[in-house]
Amino acid sequence: MEKIYTGKTKDVFKLDNGNYLLKFKDDCTGKDGVFDPGENSVGLTIEGVGDVNLRMSVYYFEKLNAAGIRTHYVSADLKNTTMEVLPAKVFGKGLEVICRHKAVGSFYRRYSDYVKEGADLPDYVEMTFKNDEKGDPLVTKDGLIVLGVMSAQQYDDIKEMTQKITRIVADDLKTRGLVLYDIKFEFGYDKDGKVMLIDEIASGNMRVYKDGKYIEPMALSELFFS
Repeated sequence: MEKIYTGKTKDVFKLDNGNYLLKFKDDCTGKDGVFDPGENSVGLTIEGVGDVNLRMSVYYFEKLNAAGIRTHYVSADLKNTTMEVLPAKVFGKGLEVICRHKAVGSFYRRYSDYVKEGADLPDYVEMTFKNDEKGDPLVTKDGLIVLGVMSAQQYDDIKEMTQKITRIVADDLKTRGLVLYDIKFEFGYDKDGKVMLIDEIASGNMRVYKDGKYIEPMALSELFFS
């Protein structure tokens, strides 16, 4: 295998069949030894975190594939904490797609003049460019089209897929007594321009509450697999 990318939490290898292999690591983003999925540098190593992130991702990717939603997931080797995925190009230099069910976090900070904290949101989708120096700026549909990042059809496909995926994840978490407030995804596209969900679906990408209290990502992973 040819190693083509060393990431903060995953390494990427090219396979002979044209697909790629993601190797999940126990390195976590954070600061001063404290885990923080929003940070952009490795801050600590937690034994087993790569395993639980892979297992949660596999669980949801298989559920999504069964529902007919396009993802990059092919298969996984839990023993070696690896996942085989289809090749995909990212949008621009990296784009995050957030679906919100509650007005919390950065959404509430931006729009507190117009909404109460914790208010219900109707599968609200927003997109931000991945750029720490510029504060991950929000970008509109028109902006993405004008900048040549994606087509109008790709935007519409991503929005529809995001809402469907979020409902599937939220309904599943609800059966465990957990409430999804918001979740972050990444999408890519294949050689024909068709959109697919990429990266991972793990506890560090979602804001989840139980009995009105926020559940930290590592605690959420433990609850999920208990």
